[in-house]
Amino acid sequence: MKAAVMREANKPLSIEDVTISKPGPREVLVRLKAVGVCHSDVHFWDGAFPTEMPVILGHESAGIVEEVGSMVSAVKPGDHVVSILSPFCGNCEFCLSGHMSVCHTVNRPLFNREPTEAPRLSIGKEKVNQFLNLSSFAEQILVHENTLCAIDPEMPMDRAALIGCGVITGVGSVFHAAKVEPGSTVAVIGCGGVGLSTINGAAIAGASRIIAVDLSDDKLKMARTFGATDFVNPKNGNPVEQVKELTGGGVHYSFECIGLKLTAEQSYLMLRPRGVSTIIGMIPPGVNIEVPGIELLVTEKRLQGAVMGSNRFRIDFPRLIDLYKQGRLHLDDLVSDRIGLDGLTGALQNLKDNKGTVARQVVLFD
Repeated sequence: MKAAVMREANKPLSIEDVTISKPGPREVLVRLKAVGVCHSDVHFWDGAFPTEMPVILGHESAGIVEEVGSMVSAVKPGDHVVSILSPFCGNCEFCLSGHMSVCHTVNRPLFNREPTEAPRLSIGKEKVNQFLNLSSFAEQILVHENTLCAIDPEMPMDRAALIGCGVITGVGSVFHAAKVEPGSTVAVIGCGGVGLSTINGAAIAGASRIIAVDLSDDKLKMARTFGATDFVNPKNGNPVEQVKELTGGGVHYSFECIGLKLTAEQSYLMLRPRGVSTIIGMIPPGVNIEVPGIELLVTEKRLQGAVMGSNRFRIDFPRLIDLYKQGRLHLDDLVSDRIGLDGLTGALQNLKDNKGTVARQVVLFD
């Protein structure tokens, strides 16, 4: 198969022929049709987050099941599926208590092949590392069955792919992690693909005011389409003070969708008493967040994280597709460009450069 291989950080990806193994027990081979380019991919491509190389990046994908291994029961050949980077085992404390999205962080070896087995991906005798259990910048993926959700075959693949990361991260964080209430006020810092999805989720949840915060006026303009009611550009002054002025003291819920120390702290500071700040952005390893400790006590403000929208993806994905069909989830407006594998390096650079007109670039396969 053809795949975009990363051999060096911050260098162009190379399109190479990669051998993909046959499905083993509980493994599924999927022929991909569409893959979204996510800012999380950029963090690894530019070296901000470490990864073993050579590696195939990519994790936001949709395709059709080609072959299944023994013991697979969740999907069958011909099924249209969306992948996720947070597979679940179904047996651990987190799965059994309804917090499946945490499972992969504590049970990661369960979803990989044993070191004694043939690698899933290789080039000749060279092992190619699998990124986040997926490696979706390729024509095919070979994954554990609990990485996949079967979906309505009528759903367009280029929009279905987006559900697998950016959309579930944003919308899921609104519903599952923060539990936004109708009539409440919300601030969303960062209006990329995840931030726009968070805004969309807050609108679906019935928030009365949704404040979009971004340095790009182009992105703030995009945010209106997804449900934002108010707009704050930090170039015009302290964003915390702007949000407090708009709301008469702060918001009930804030979401940080960038992954920076400064904006994470701002998301907490713009809360009203008993407000909830949810960190969605990928803050680099070793970076600590500082907030006034006494406020945690006397104002009962809360600071929390949410991984992949605290999802229950086999329940959530079909529901999100229904919301799309109803015209309430704006997936069409998320797609900024459609490209081929050879356009991936440019797409990653666009996200790194923070181009204001880019929400989601999608790789399409024949």
